Amino acid sequence: MKKIGIVILNLGGPDSVEAIEPFLYNLFCDPDIFNLPFGQKLFAKIISSRRAPKVAEEYKLIGGKSPINEWTEKQRSMLENKVRNENPNLHIDVMTAMRYWKPLTKETAECVERNGYDKVILLPLYPHFSISTTGSSFNEWKRVYKGDLSKISYIEPYYEQENYINAINERIDQTLLKFREEIRSNVQIVFSAHGTPMSMVRNGDPYSNHIKSTVDKVMNMRNYSHEHHLCYQSKVGPVKWLEPGTDTMIKQLSANNKKHLLIVPISFVSDHVETLFELDIEYRHVADGVNIESYIVMEGLNDSETFIRALSEIVSKEIK
Repeated sequence: MKKIGIVILNLGGPDSVEAIEPFLYNLFCDPDIFNLPFGQKLFAKIISSRRAPKVAEEYKLIGGKSPINEWTEKQRSMLENKVRNENPNLHIDVMTAMRYWKPLTKETAECVERNGYDKVILLPLYPHFSISTTGSSFNEWKRVYKGDLSKISYIEPYYEQENYINAINERIDQTLLKFREEIRSNVQIVFSAHGTPMSMVRNGDPYSNHIKSTVDKVMNMRNYSHEHHLCYQSKVGPVKWLEPGTDTMIKQLSANNKKHLLIVPISFVSDHVETLFELDIEYRHVADGVNIESYIVMEGLNDSETFIRALSEIVSKEIK
């Protein structure tokens, strides 16, 4: 029986408050995001120790750990069950490789080498390509995997895949029901994507165009049911990032008397600190401060069966 290994790639997140500093250290050691000519490990040690106390306060407000690990495991398990049922003549295992936390890419790569798969499919849980996400995960795999690279398939970005778009719209429809019926048609759909520095855009990173394309597809499928807006979150440092910022957008909408906001995390496929703290707590304070009347953050795709169907379709196509 032919053996297929599917490895889902994600960032990972700290699974306790104590894990925050080593998680940040791994992040700041990433040469695809912070490429220093020398002293990267020292830089990572200094900046992670400085940032950890502030970040710890954010994680304490969402339960003391990142839920991305549990959601990724749930997605892994759902996908494995689905592709096994759809391919009964194959031996299929679905594994997880996290970029900055456990199980780290190196551990999973070693497991894949031991199991002797005929084909290995790397499936990023990032629908949109950026060097800082998919690129970094693929590069790390190539660094640590000692097996036959000719057996590896790298899944292309799937930001326009039909069931991925359907999954987002299902979540939007579910969230709209949380607004009072009489204001539902006036709700502003605010797509919030993780930002990137403009230097990455100028260097040809396609991420921002992929995000815009997803938003267009989502709204087109909805027949442009509501006014919509795209903005970016998670800016750090003094350099110029993609604009407008999500906090700026909230203020602008309030100034234009648009007081009912549905916030859609568009670059994430599961909830974690950027959705649960940044969008639902930090930016809620911004919304309250400018008299937004309704502010509801959409739940991530998480355990969406439609999203898992999208992943299964992508993987099955690659298997065939």
